Amino acid sequence: MNQQLDDADTIILRTLQRDCRIGLEQLAQECSLSVPSVQRRLKRLRDSGLILKEVAVLNPSRFDYKMTFIVLVELDRESLQQLDLFRKRARNEPQVQQCYYVTGDADFVLICVAQDMEDFEDLTHRLFFDNSNVRRFRTSVAMDRTKIGLELPI
Repeated sequence: MNQQLDDADTIILRTLQRDCRIGLEQLAQECSLSVPSVQRRLKRLRDSGLILKEVAVLNPSRFDYKMTFIVLVELDRESLQQLDLFRKRARNEPQVQQCYYVTGDADFVLICVAQDMEDFEDLTHRLFFDNSNVRRFRTSVAMDRTKIGLELPI
């Protein structure tokens, strides 16, 4: 961490990780500060890059995305250009929720959503079969979404 966080900053960050819709008044009350002080701290935390974005987490099944897949991808060539091309392809694909460049048996691990198996098959054609640099991919189907989140234990 580039800067020191005091207790109030930590409370603000912990609280926002649980619910970023919390009002400024309630947030100020949580950390015993005034609303203008919380506003200044939030601006500093955002401007410094400690807060990357604030998003709504949607229920995928309510939008007919009932299936989640964990996909391990191996590339043929791992030049910087090839890695960047794959990253760009994954970033631009709305059904890819997360993409990690990893060590081990695979080069990338993707978390993807699909409406059904046919939808996932279409995704595999776009991401893998149409990409001559993908050597192979292995897929696991998530049986249950036991924990979803990106909270840091600060």
